[in-house]
Amino acid sequence: MLDALARDLRREPHRPAVLTTTRTGAVRVRATRGDLADLADACAVALHARGIGRGSTVGVAVRPGPRALAVLLALHRLGARAAVLDPGAGPEVLRSRLALARPDLVLADATAQAVAGWARPLARRARLALPDLAELGPVATLGPRLPGCAPALGLTAAAGRVTPPRPVDEDGDAVIVFTSGTTSRPRAVVHTRSSLAAGMATVTELVRPTPGRPVLGGTFFVLVPSLASGAPVALPARSPRVLTRQLRRLTPDATYLTPPQLRAALAAGARFTGRVWTGSAPASAVLLGRVKESGADEAWGVYALTELFPAAAVEQSEKAAFTGDGDLVGAPLPGVRARPGPDGELLLSGAAARHRYLGEEPDPWVATGDRARLEQGRIVLAGRCKDMVLRAAENIYPGLYEPALHVPGVELALLVGVPAGDGDERLVAVVEPAPGADPARVRAALARPLARMGTARPDAVLLAQVPLAGRSRKPDRAAAARLAATRLSAIPHPRRPHGADDPEAGLR
Repeated sequence: MLDALARDLRREPHRPAVLTTTRTGAVRVRATRGDLADLADACAVALHARGIGRGSTVGVAVRPGPRALAVLLALHRLGARAAVLDPGAGPEVLRSRLALARPDLVLADATAQAVAGWARPLARRARLALPDLAELGPVATLGPRLPGCAPALGLTAAAGRVTPPRPVDEDGDAVIVFTSGTTSRPRAVVHTRSSLAAGMATVTELVRPTPGRPVLGGTFFVLVPSLASGAPVALPARSPRVLTRQLRRLTPDATYLTPPQLRAALAAGARFTGRVWTGSAPASAVLLGRVKESGADEAWGVYALTELFPAAAVEQSEKAAFTGDGDLVGAPLPGVRARPGPDGELLLSGAAARHRYLGEEPDPWVATGDRARLEQGRIVLAGRCKDMVLRAAENIYPGLYEPALHVPGVELALLVGVPAGDGDERLVAVVEPAPGADPARVRAALARPLARMGTARPDAVLLAQVPLAGRSRKPDRAAAARLAATRLSAIPHPRRPHGADDPEAGLR
């Protein structure tokens, strides 16, 4: 698909490719298809001149948009691989990631360097292999430079060379994406050119972009399939109010936003059109239902991992009709195989699965870290393996019960364990009411699902804002547990059998 996109961009160079929106909601063309092609060629020439080619690794710390896409197209052409870097991760984390990936060059825009001003000396301390880069150092600036930024990549000079290097036509490593891991032992997912192609083909079949009609979304897996299908891509506005105006002006056929983005847009009065997709964090049937009530024809939750994107998808009507325990995330998408492991952990495999973790041997099966079961060919999650709460010698998996707590009037709900001081844990439901919801009505609506939880019924219910963390703004269980512990500290541990006490008597 990347090869096809690189060719097709030249066929209709004046058509819009990437759109942005002003604060007033006016839509502007940030880059045409020809602009993207020119930029990708210039990047390929400039990188090739610096010795980047087959087998090279280039660290990329560039905001999503035309420049980031052009760099990935250039690296694909050269047969090099991109190591995706997050400058906001902190110096120690980034230092350990750079030491693992050992990039030959780091490309960063001015914003990334403003966040991580220590990046240039960092590479020298990590003793990276930097062939033929003594004059520039390990970092080059992509896009406009600001005072203190590394030297520019040199796209202006490269643009004069009309013939970029011949494309590499063979499989190999394409991208390194860092995932969870300690500072001392980071973990990096390695996707090959073929696994990326398989994942993007699945997205195309799932989303079905319409040529000439805008798609709203900012991720690589939205940009490439949409542009390859002839659809321009609008980068989502950061402000919920501007995003609301953007949706009204564009009326996109397809929209991809994270659950936090959806909640913020709904709170700002957004109206949706066409098909809406969400992922990167859990999306309840209630949230998807609110999206459809706000105008969307369809609202889909996508189950995906860094190791395999996408793996499964479910539409709101099917998710809302599910009455069993756990979180229904849908049937595995074409080409994806799923099975539970011996301990109940969900294992996935398929053409779109990562090839390996950097520094480790290849393994066709991805251990998701999620407990799950297969029910009528569909995946039902029971929670993260590591999130298990041990109470009264009973293993409680929060993900098995949390979906039932997402009743109307509830924005988010988590079950967390709080140490009880005697080796046991107390189970607390941290529930965030939706904006404007009446707390009394929320408690009343929770009564029925709480009653059905049996021995997993929480010791207390806390109505509070659920903490979020990370770039995708996922619920932060550790922070939620600390919040619950603070509020519980003055309340004695119940001595009656678990499930018999009234959680409404715990916290308000």
